[in-house]
Amino acid sequence: MTGGFYRSPMFLPRTSLLALLVLVSGAQPGRIHAVETVEVAPPVAHVDRFAKWESEIAAFEKADQAEAPAKGGIVFVGSSSIRLWKTLGHDFPNYPVLNRGFGGSEIVDSTHFADRIIFPYEPRMVVLYAGGNDIHAGRSVDEVFENLKVFLASARAHLPKARIAYISIAGNPSRWAEADKVKALNKRAEEFIQTQPNMKFINVFSEMLGADGLPLPDIFVADKLHMNAEGYKIWTRVIAPLLKPE
Repeated sequence: MTGGFYRSPMFLPRTSLLALLVLVSGAQPGRIHAVETVEVAPPVAHVDRFAKWESEIAAFEKADQAEAPAKGGIVFVGSSSIRLWKTLGHDFPNYPVLNRGFGGSEIVDSTHFADRIIFPYEPRMVVLYAGGNDIHAGRSVDEVFENLKVFLASARAHLPKARIAYISIAGNPSRWAEADKVKALNKRAEEFIQTQPNMKFINVFSEMLGADGLPLPDIFVADKLHMNAEGYKIWTRVIAPLLKPE
């Protein structure tokens, strides 16, 4: 997929479209002709929404030109919880991790820019954290789930041998009013990903709750949205076992 604008599934390159149809329908690749008329397009994002990320994406590309990341590593991508993970390399010292998070982004943003900040590195694994901003923006669980499936299908089409992992949306005090929608999205994502080969669902939501069922108060910074070092320790503990090559 080339850059320029976000495409609905119906405007993905043919390889991506067919992969999406297989992923969504469960059809066998050899029988694509039976499902090519299925409509699976989520709402199409307007081209202007991506302009605000251009400087951040260009900065990644400039860094790549100065020192190209080794291919075959592990790319972490998504919203601010990834962007702010400043200790990513230190937390996973035995793995070639690369942080390509950009704060405030939604799932469609990672899909749109994947051909610039994911696919060129030919990673053996992609770890996505996004969806919380989508829900906070008022998008329905159905819409966010469909956008997640588009990301997964595009990643699978471009990186057929890579492992793809999705970190569950985390609960946090500042957005706890959205917890029911977060739980619903996490449940649908987990159930779907469990049916897909070489994909993993990483559940951090429950690990970040106390005995009272509410977010642990001491793992967030002052805004009660983003994590402090203690929060990232939880993520590191949960994620680390899944980074090992299979």
